[in-house]
Amino acid sequence: MGLIRSGNTALTPEDDRELERYLWPIVREMIKTAIENGQNLVVEGGYIPPHWEKELDDRYLREIRYYCLVMSRRYILGHFSDIMRYAEAAERRGDDSWCTMDFLIEDNARYEEMCRQCGYSPTLIDETYQIELEQLEKGSDGQ
Repeated sequence: MGLIRSGNTALTPEDDRELERYLWPIVREMIKTAIENGQNLVVEGGYIPPHWEKELDDRYLREIRYYCLVMSRRYILGHFSDIMRYAEAAERRGDDSWCTMDFLIEDNARYEEMCRQCGYSPTLIDETYQIELEQLEKGSDGQ
């Protein structure tokens, strides 16, 4: 959002694919710099392309833990009101009227398929939203 608000691009938050192409080279180099400097960094995956790992060599890849968190259809159907109630836990989102149950189901199904196509096993949020420490330590790739 800082790049958009700065006027350094005419892209908008709705330009997902274009933002991914614009931001990934910058984010990729931020990741490499953090690893080189021994820093911890969490990158939310909204603008990380499929097969991102092909652009990083082994010295970086062995330091990265990649997780695909995906809500199941069942979870969304059973917890939609909770999802919406806690939507602002991390950021003030304003008008979320666009975020419907159908949108979340379709969006999460798309991310789950993308994870699987890229060879990752998504961490499925199916009954509760508690991820076991063991799952996090293993990572999505099972390592």
